[in-house]
Parts: sequence; C-alpha cells; structure tokens
Amino acid sequence: MKRLVPIAVVIWLTVVGTGLFFLWGYENKPGPGAKAPTQWPHSTQLSLDTVVPTLVMAIHPHCPCSRATISELAVLMTRSRNLVKTQVLFVKPTGFNDDWEKTDLWRSATMIPGVNVSVDNDGQEAGRFGSQTSGQVVLYSPQGHLLFSGGITGSRGHAGDNEGRSAMESLLTSGTAERTETPVFGCSLFTKNSKSIVEESCNAHIGN
Repeated sequence: MKRLVPIAVVIWLTVVGTGLFFLWGYENKPGPGAKAPTQWPHSTQLSLDTVVPTLVMAIHPHCPCSRATISELAVLMTRSRNLVKTQVLFVKPTGFNDDWEKTDLWRSATMIPGVNVSVDNDGQEAGRFGSQTSGQVVLYSPQGHLLFSGGITGSRGHAGDNEGRSAMESLLTSGTAERTETPVFGCSLFTKNSKSIVEESCNAHIGN
C-alpha cells in the first residue's frame, strides 16, 4: 500500500500540472484582433470628437473576461478623463430580451465618469470598426486617424498594469506610444451562442 502512495502523488501532480498548463495557455491566448479602418468610418452613427481623441470599445455583455477590461477602462479614464471622448458599445444580437445587455458589465461601465454607454444592435457599429473580440479598443485622433487598436488587459480576466493600457495612457497624455497595437483577450463578439454558452466557455477556463 505504501508503494502506491508515491505513484498516486505523481499521477495527481501530473494531472494538476497539465490542467495548469492548459489554463495558462487559454488565459494568454488572445482573440482575433480588429481590422480597424485607418480612417474614422463614414458609415458610423457615432460622433468623432474634433478636439480630443475618440475611444470606441466593443463589449459582449455576458463575457466574464471583460470585467477586467471595464476595470482597466476605469483606471484609464481616471488618469485621462478630460483627454478623451469614450464610447462603450454593448453588442446585442437580434432576438434577445430588452434587458439582455443590462449585466454587471453594463452597470460598471455606466458608473465610469466620462463614458457613454450604448446598445449596439447586431454589432453593426462594432463591425464598422472591425471589432471581433470583446474588449477591443480603437482610438482615433480628432482628425479621424487611427492611433491605437487592441486590448487593455494583459490576459483573459486579469486586471493590472499592461502594455495596452500603458500605450493608451501615453498616447492621450503625450501623443506618442511605443506600441499602437496589442492583443485582445475576451469572448467573440459575434458568436451565435446564447448567454449561458458564452459564460460556460469562459468560466470553464478562468473560474469566474
């Protein structure tokens, strides 16, 4: 019996190690980046500010990975509130209830000073900016030039200092940044899944 204990321990460590390996891999695997137009799209119904840069963020209302993105947006807005006009789009597919998008992410976003939150039916606006992944951010100059495209978290569901937010802060405060494109970590904006399937997809890997 005593001989079986070390074997059991080795098996357990192997299973745990394998699980952690795949968990780490998923958390650090970005979603598809935006194919953002280099100029502000003429077809959009959103307004381009002619004084300060305009930030557009696309969010899937039921993506738990995006809680970290909203948290990072709050930090960014605190540090550069008067330097940017911010629009957060909550993508809503056809056929869902009127309050389907009113999740904790929606409530958190509406509480950030200087942020305008709106429903993006069928992701039409997100599509105009080339967004494919929840948490995608694009930043345009007052002249309509693309300044930044990417995410503002370092991995799925993890808030904290990261290259995306640092680049955004640098662009807004100094006009330059070492990076103008970063990976985006989140759920697909245009998945055919319902709320429960999206949640299961993320929760199975990040434990939210």
